[in-house]
Amino acid sequence: MKRTSTTTKAARTMSGTDPVLTTRALNRATLERQLLLRRSPLTAPEAVAHLVGLQAQEVKPPYYALAARLDGFTPDALAAPLGDRSLVRMVTMRSTIHLHTADDGLTLRPLVQPAREREITYFRKGLVGVDLDRLAVLARELVEEAPRTMKQLREALSAVCPDAAPQSLAEAPPGRPPLVHNPPRGQWGRSAQVSLTTLEHWLGRPAEPAASADDTVRRYLAAFGPASVKDMQTWAGLTRMRAVFERLRPELVTFRDENGVELFDLPDAPRPDPDTPAPPRLLPEFDNLLLSHADRGRVIPPANRGRTWQANTFYCPLLVDGFLAGVWRLIGGALVIEPFSGLGRAERAEVTEEAERVLGVLYPQESYDVRFGTVIA
Repeated sequence: MKRTSTTTKAARTMSGTDPVLTTRALNRATLERQLLLRRSPLTAPEAVAHLVGLQAQEVKPPYYALAARLDGFTPDALAAPLGDRSLVRMVTMRSTIHLHTADDGLTLRPLVQPAREREITYFRKGLVGVDLDRLAVLARELVEEAPRTMKQLREALSAVCPDAAPQSLAEAPPGRPPLVHNPPRGQWGRSAQVSLTTLEHWLGRPAEPAASADDTVRRYLAAFGPASVKDMQTWAGLTRMRAVFERLRPELVTFRDENGVELFDLPDAPRPDPDTPAPPRLLPEFDNLLLSHADRGRVIPPANRGRTWQANTFYCPLLVDGFLAGVWRLIGGALVIEPFSGLGRAERAEVTEEAERVLGVLYPQESYDVRFGTVIA
């Protein structure tokens, strides 16, 4: 792999300043670390650990994410670790559901717990007079007695706190223990309501100390760098991380983006030549690649900002030459691709080939056509 130096077009040095990384150089560095320049031989749990989790609000996105990234991936390669409890689905970064390794679930959740506790402000009006510490204990006892759906949890807590708003009872307790979504929820080809139990009960392991902020920054840079302090805070949903970066500064290298923003990175992290080819990739909605930087310009061209959603509908992004270039969706018996602008003949052929490959990986027993058309209504 070719790496950039301060004399290449990827990083041009201005007198007295850090090297400047072009948008294209940032794009290629991020894609390399996201396993999107070439498919990786990592196992599904290894990839989930390297990526520090996958967005998992819905069941299918993690499978699409790994189908785009891993060589030889099959749905069972992800479904089986969920069943044997080496992977878990739970709320962590940005207070959204992520898929994590068991070890990361036990340590990353305590790291981001302060952000979760701040969420009580959204529900305070519905909890006047409620002892939140007691509520957290009750919630733990209920879901460890037997996995509960959100409806069942609300009803059980309402019986103890009849004057509180039911939705607030289930959502707000800041000390609520980390809860996991029990399989078969999250397993490919299986259907089930969300049922919850505590992470410790599910794994049969006690809670662990929070992950080191220093180590988490290093892991973030390994998967998403080079990046600014605000980028990392956006990814984690945390604040006041500047002090951590300053503490790590002696062991990191620094750059500037084309807007002059300081970027930090691991010295030996890959920074490929910006002309490195980036094959088309079909990603799921909410893929972390598009959500984990304050400035998303390294992946989303200015003209295409905001084009992966409309009202409350979110669409799956298509990358061409490493950048957001369209959306796709399964509609009836077809995988429909809507480019935002015209694709050349060779690009259309490459996109079609990638779409057919994804279908073959995830739907080997079904027959889908691939066509170009309208996805966004």
